[in-house]
Amino acid sequence: MRRTSRLFEIIQLLRSAKKPLTAAALAEMLEVTKRTVYRDMASLQAMSVPIYGEAGVGYVMRPGYDLPPLMLSVEEVEALVVALSLLGRTGDKGLKAAAETIRAKVASVLPHSSKQPIDNVSLYAPAWGAAEPEDLDLSLVRRAIREERKLVISYCDEQGRASERVICPLAIVYFVEVINVAGWCELRQAFRHFRADRIRACSLSGSGFEGQSAELRTRWLTERRSCRGPARVSSRPEQPFSLARP
Repeated sequence: MRRTSRLFEIIQLLRSAKKPLTAAALAEMLEVTKRTVYRDMASLQAMSVPIYGEAGVGYVMRPGYDLPPLMLSVEEVEALVVALSLLGRTGDKGLKAAAETIRAKVASVLPHSSKQPIDNVSLYAPAWGAAEPEDLDLSLVRRAIREERKLVISYCDEQGRASERVICPLAIVYFVEVINVAGWCELRQAFRHFRADRIRACSLSGSGFEGQSAELRTRWLTERRSCRGPARVSSRPEQPFSLARP
């Protein structure tokens, strides 16, 4: 997490906390060290953010401290409510947790007259959808996509045949009933879609594909649009594509 984002996150955590938060608790939530929390608190206090701390008790924020209100129309808020609810159907536990955090953040900064729709139960999206993968952490896949890192995966196809693959992950496709990881497969030298529920193990490779994801994603999208129907795991040969080694 970048420092500016972390400082904002600390403010949000303290504003919504029901009791003082210790440096250890904040460090665990933010996945940083206590020393980093101490430095961030000093920076926020230097910026006149009303945060107070007491040894053995924790940090609190003076009531009434507000960030500028988030100006959204009622329809924009309702669109956000539906979008956050639909995230519950992705089977991605990381995104589902983030959806609840977003909901709390938006509710805390909305003008009072606009807060009601954020929890309006009249806008309802059923939670059924793709099952959460048992052996795959989708947060790791999303990280690899962002950082242009290769993944090493153990994959089991529809016939039960196991294989080890090194892939350049390009996208996660959230269908209603299944999650697909799309990427360039070094074994097949082609774009492939791997069902998340068939990936038995996944880890970051020691190498990346920095600067190549944009071109690869354009090629993948072009091939995907040329196919009829939704993307699926395919065994047919693809047109070769030369991937420069980083």
